[in-house]
Amino acid sequence: MTRIKKTTLTFLRQLSKNNDREWFAAHKGEYEAGRENVAEFAQGLLDRMEKTDVLSTENGKKSLFRIYRDVRFSKNKEPYKTNIAGQFVRDGKLRRGGYYYNISPVGEWRSFIGGGFYGMEKDDLKRVREELALDASELRAIVADKDFNRIFGELRGDRLKTAPRGYAKDHPNIDLLNYKQFYAGRDFTDKEVLSAEFIDMAHEAMVTLRPFFDYFTEVLTTDANGEVVI
Repeated sequence: MTRIKKTTLTFLRQLSKNNDREWFAAHKGEYEAGRENVAEFAQGLLDRMEKTDVLSTENGKKSLFRIYRDVRFSKNKEPYKTNIAGQFVRDGKLRRGGYYYNISPVGEWRSFIGGGFYGMEKDDLKRVREELALDASELRAIVADKDFNRIFGELRGDRLKTAPRGYAKDHPNIDLLNYKQFYAGRDFTDKEVLSAEFIDMAHEAMVTLRPFFDYFTEVLTTDANGEVVI
């Protein structure tokens, strides 16, 4: 069974303390070994997920994000990310949402399994709010489900400090209407990440997101009258 190795977390922990090109070049072999380890873990997880969902991600290696940071517009000029992360993309317009994994020692980052809607397009966010303003009971039931609550705790995402334009501050669903992002995830300790059970826990978390994704897919592929718009 594929497991995350202690050496992978050790490399990332050392990288966070030595985030420069000279150090990275001297430890390139350790980086490549860690990246290969996470790619193998991602492949094992992808194999499981393909039994219950249709994904366009070709394999575990291609699911990985680059470790190099884009520092052009950032005050932080450190050249490397101190985590190894990636995503599984759901295939087609009728499968909205995406699965995300992040491997990182507890510290500045934390290992995380989850998914949802991070950078929502303006029209998509408008459509979701339109639906929530009319009836939020279905989404409330999903996030209140015992398994969703046990694994994720609660809905996550950046929120407006006040009501979005066009909605009253005392709207009964204002607690959902002011979200700008909608996602859920579970944080993991280093001990959990290194355990043989981590792939089982990661798989459980991703599978539990499915009703959440199905809800947003239905909303984002129909108009307010329930007519398909794609």
